[in-house]
Amino acid sequence: MRVLITGGTGFVGQHLVKHLLNDGRYDLSLLVREAYSSGEPLPATIQPYRTDLHLVYADLRSFQLTSRALQEARPDAVIHLAARGATDPFLPLETALRHNLYGTLNLVRACFEKGRFPITHFLTARTPGELSHMNTYATSKLAAWDFCTMYAQNYGWPIMGAMIYQCYGPCQSSKTLVTSAMLKALAGDDFPMTAGTQQKDWIYVSDLVAAFGAMLEVDGLPPKTVFHLGSGQPRSVVDVVRLIYEVTESTGRPLVGALPTRPGETAVQQAPLSETLSRLPNWAPHVTLENGLKQLTQFYKSL
Repeated sequence: MRVLITGGTGFVGQHLVKHLLNDGRYDLSLLVREAYSSGEPLPATIQPYRTDLHLVYADLRSFQLTSRALQEARPDAVIHLAARGATDPFLPLETALRHNLYGTLNLVRACFEKGRFPITHFLTARTPGELSHMNTYATSKLAAWDFCTMYAQNYGWPIMGAMIYQCYGPCQSSKTLVTSAMLKALAGDDFPMTAGTQQKDWIYVSDLVAAFGAMLEVDGLPPKTVFHLGSGQPRSVVDVVRLIYEVTESTGRPLVGALPTRPGETAVQQAPLSETLSRLPNWAPHVTLENGLKQLTQFYKSL
């Protein structure tokens, strides 16, 4: 199967590239920025795999360039991970719309208009923040999904959503909660934080990318299907930070309540996992939160 990935140089994308290449059944193309055509190295985790990857170049904000890249890659399946705002969710409105809404629509149209390619799977990443219109990032993603839903139900385009809950793991941005708390803990520093009462559904990145692999194997599901990818076992933010300080045996401590709560936070985010498990019989999350944090601790200690 020929698979095209957008956002393959991002946190989840890097792990997904390695997972699918190690599987051995996929020919991978990455849609990346033009800068990579002139020798700019890929992220260190996937640079060794560069000769195994087919790079196509486009800015998703351009329909013409996106169409050209799709014509070159000619994929059987597309996994759309590219987005702006995952670590800056209150990004400017125009930036969110151009990248997350128009970029997604350009990709969808390039894939399906005029019956260009026999694409069987189009998987687009979503965020649970969409459910509460949490911020600019989430709302722009929701707008893109609404258009995807319209195309799927009116034209039968095989577009499905992958609702990614609180994913964490190696090589994630230091702007994210788990990574920033862990780096502070390993340095022996205190970690100023909010009250952290909101409960989130945490999933280790290896479990997440295994789910994407399982989604590529499933046929016959109706367009608009949404896979909810989490552990199904929410834990509060403050519990997670305290667990990080425990597994790292840090001499620092969390400073709970030192920062104000961000606007738009929901009390509980939990993946309705039973529905997803029924659709993905060959997948289930295996890494517990404690084991995931222990693995992440060893990763950072090995650097």
